[in-house]
Amino acid sequence: MGIREDTAQATVEAALLLPTFLTLLLLALQPLCMLYTRSVMETAASETARLMVTTDDEAMESCEAFALRRLAAVPDLSIFHAGGSLAWDIELVRAEDEEGTVTVAITGAVTPLPVLGAFAGVLGATNGQGDVEMRVEVGYAGRPSWLEGSYETWVRRWN
Repeated sequence: MGIREDTAQATVEAALLLPTFLTLLLLALQPLCMLYTRSVMETAASETARLMVTTDDEAMESCEAFALRRLAAVPDLSIFHAGGSLAWDIELVRAEDEEGTVTVAITGAVTPLPVLGAFAGVLGATNGQGDVEMRVEVGYAGRPSWLEGSYETWVRRWN
């Protein structure tokens, strides 16, 4: 008779603890997904900005395609990125001159899990579809501040 009571007690405890455990697991999962997405966005923006520093003005379309290829590392799941692979908003700003700063801004949206979505909605951190928007902006100087002289000066020195 003692075995049945222990089994019943364990079943009741599991029925109470399992939903709590799964809720805590989901609460920990969403921030990890968002951190991964943000990391990929920062890397893609940084690599694209470095590419823009070294390419000419006619290659802007290829720079955007380059960023989209890097962003393909984000899984096509709404908890990582909502809207699919072409839903990224990529802004490329070319420098005024060779010494100016290029800027790459990437914006994407993540669909929060229901528990976190309620908190995000209350805090006003969601867009019209209920998604949380994430934005990353990276800028690179075309020419380091410590570099003296012009390009032609450097070429003459080394020839």
